[in-house]
Amino acid sequence: MAMSRSCLMLMKPRSTAFMSCRRMLSTTRIQLRNDTTTSTTTTDGAGPLEGLRVLDLTRVLAGPYCTMMLGDLGAEVIKVENPKGGDDTRVWGPPYAENKSAEDQERGESAYFLCANRNKKSITVDMKSEGGRRLLHDLVRESDVLVENYLPGKLNKFGMGYEQLKKINPRLIYASITGYGQTGPYSDRPGYDVIIEAEAGLMHITGEPDGNPVKVGVAITDLTTGLYAHSAILAALIKRGISGKGQWIDCSLIEAQVASLANIASNYLIGGREAKRMGTSHPSIVPYQVLPTKDSFVMVGAGNQGQFEKLCDRMEMTHLKTDPRFASNPDRVRHRTELIDMLTKRFMEEPTEHWLEKLNGAGFPFAPINNIQQTFDHPQIKARELVQEVEHERAGKIKLVGPPVKYSDFKPSIRLPPPVLGAHTQEVLRDVLGYSQETIDELRKEGAVGSH
Repeated sequence: MAMSRSCLMLMKPRSTAFMSCRRMLSTTRIQLRNDTTTSTTTTDGAGPLEGLRVLDLTRVLAGPYCTMMLGDLGAEVIKVENPKGGDDTRVWGPPYAENKSAEDQERGESAYFLCANRNKKSITVDMKSEGGRRLLHDLVRESDVLVENYLPGKLNKFGMGYEQLKKINPRLIYASITGYGQTGPYSDRPGYDVIIEAEAGLMHITGEPDGNPVKVGVAITDLTTGLYAHSAILAALIKRGISGKGQWIDCSLIEAQVASLANIASNYLIGGREAKRMGTSHPSIVPYQVLPTKDSFVMVGAGNQGQFEKLCDRMEMTHLKTDPRFASNPDRVRHRTELIDMLTKRFMEEPTEHWLEKLNGAGFPFAPINNIQQTFDHPQIKARELVQEVEHERAGKIKLVGPPVKYSDFKPSIRLPPPVLGAHTQEVLRDVLGYSQETIDELRKEGAVGSH
């Protein structure tokens, strides 16, 4: 294997020679991946997961978000979709990115789908068909990671369960993302972000004190679960580099959400304190919340004594520093209502722009409440080049939020725009599996793969 590893390290990734060498070693899944210290270079833009293949059987958000991040790190992500419509979010609109061609009368891609499916290839496979199952098993042999978000046990019916695929590829990292996990009394229930927000405590603590519970403005439970699954997969890949074996990852929305309750969970477990809705304020720090100004709002956070005193100085309310009610943070928590009333009256004397200028450089955190347009016009967002423009097959140039993490050894980029349904079926079957055109045509004829 030492010679094989050297072969792979010296060849330029994705060259013909590299791919030929990779195919020769398909039965062992190239020992290069056993060496987690192998470095990549910046000259060819390779990411740390370059050379790894991910089979993505997920849809909607938690799973696609997870696999998108793996794609951002350089993995080849093959998104497997049902030929009859594909990922549910392809029709979650408007808005849609309109097709650039007047001749193309198909509906454009939904903005929702576009947000979580960059750096992926799309193939359409009917796993209910015998040909589709054979095809997927062949892909499993050539893959390092499989991510799915079906109900527990559902994929067993199609020969795609972990124990079944483990026999085909013992090195496979198989990640299952479900609402409630693989075991327990609720395991057979489907999971939806907003339902889990309600059921796992988040909605109970979100909203104004005297108002109704509300959901977070984005599907935060899905996103958090995707992040947990992403890091679990990376950890499993490292472990595989040591043991040579794959494993099954069981990741659920409800556990990810409860784990994300952070200090709220700890307050209950350690102190027996039930949480309540507090709007934008903090249960343990005062002042730490949104306050109204003469024309809008400003967020202020004084997380320690020094920051509180600086706030008093900038607001010309130095008398608060010597008021025994506000002498320490525990005092301010006890006298929250009095202090917030006094600060509110002062803030409402001037417009937000006045306070942004007045507080600038004061040494404590504060910010305006920006809308989405203001967010993307933010000078820091522009300076960090977070928004990237890519060429989409049908929609032409579109803007997407790119990878949010910067690395010293490579620059994450959108190598592939979010794919049109089934756009890479021919390519994957031909180049990854080595199927002949005759075989591909036969699969299309029997409906095992889509006609896209």
